[in-house]
Amino acid sequence: MTEKADIVGLITEGIQDKKGRRISVIDLSGIESAAASNFIICEGISTMQVSAIADNIREHLLEKAGIKPYNYDGYQNSQWIVIDYGDTLVHVFIREMREHYNLEELWSDAPLTEIADLD
Repeated sequence: MTEKADIVGLITEGIQDKKGRRISVIDLSGIESAAASNFIICEGISTMQVSAIADNIREHLLEKAGIKPYNYDGYQNSQWIVIDYGDTLVHVFIREMREHYNLEELWSDAPLTEIADLD
């Protein structure tokens, strides 16, 4: 089985391949009420890019590690797509929705790692 750090790395690569920005990894493993151990949050500049990022994450994990998501949702309007990998939930937002829901602030008591944009 792929290690948790490997999954985070593969998801990050999938995001960066499609120029996703402002990647944040929130470690929720110490919070009992959290739905997952990790949240990975990123954003795209358009609904088309949000869909492309989410598709690429799913394809990248399947191709590189044989990992399929348990579920995913949000493609109807592609403003916020969530991909469920069990212990890791990936949130791909359009900027306005990310600012509105502000998940980083909601989980502000958890350790947060920001991954620098490639450009």
